[in-house]
Amino acid sequence: MSTVYLNGEFIPKDQAFISVDDRGFLFGDGIYEVTAAYKGQLYHWDRHLARASRGLKALRIEFDLSPLEEIHNQLLEKNDLLEAPVSYVYLQITRGVAKRTHKFPPNPVEPTVYMFAGEYQRPSRERWEEGYTSVTVHDVRWLRRDLKTIQLLPNVLGAQAPVDQGADEIVFVQDGMAIEGSHNYLFMVFGDVIVTHPLSNQILGGITRSVLLELAADLGYQVQERCVPLEEMFTADEIFHSGTLSEVKPCIAVDGKPIGNGKVGPVTRALFDAFLADTERAGRSG
Repeated sequence: MSTVYLNGEFIPKDQAFISVDDRGFLFGDGIYEVTAAYKGQLYHWDRHLARASRGLKALRIEFDLSPLEEIHNQLLEKNDLLEAPVSYVYLQITRGVAKRTHKFPPNPVEPTVYMFAGEYQRPSRERWEEGYTSVTVHDVRWLRRDLKTIQLLPNVLGAQAPVDQGADEIVFVQDGMAIEGSHNYLFMVFGDVIVTHPLSNQILGGITRSVLLELAADLGYQVQERCVPLEEMFTADEIFHSGTLSEVKPCIAVDGKPIGNGKVGPVTRALFDAFLADTERAGRSG
């Protein structure tokens, strides 16, 4: 039985319960983070911390984040994940328990803090080299996608689309523009130019996204952050998704149409190798 953290206690998961009056349960009133760990070392924790702080500030939830790094590390240890090649810690903070009304509680309440850890099984390199497929989905999410909130129903419905259609991932499309995936980011390669949607309220500021942009520059690729029409996306030489647990995920077809030559491309492969090297350094740093 795994150990989780709930409101100041490390307890067995089957003993973790929250109130039915919790605003996260009733309204999706909260934020979350998923932080990867390589050989027990949190990957770019400072960036996750900054994003969580920004989300809490935007939602006007007051909570001291300073103890969370140590709690993350303790969860990894208590779940025997310090030597796991890739693991992760999920963090969720809601506004807390209060009488059900849309407006904020009239008196301050303690936020609900829930965390759990698990091991990520990276696909074999052989499976990765086969590539993955995506389908397009109309984007109906709210207009503050830059906040990592727990209001994820459109993402849930979007993530079901490839299951129903025999694909692996999705590309959200809004106003004719290719935006991102349901739980990851979208990159397109045109020659030696790597293109991704610019930061705005339309996408979440991704940690892996920022790391890959830095690695791409180190490898000498030109990077552009701009909006890409769907029609242009289909002319890309390569496409890949990225995310905390997606890492770098090559996309060889969208809506049944091959991307480039329909195979994993050299730029995607080079970035994945650079990302793996970076995570190995992170794992050795401990």
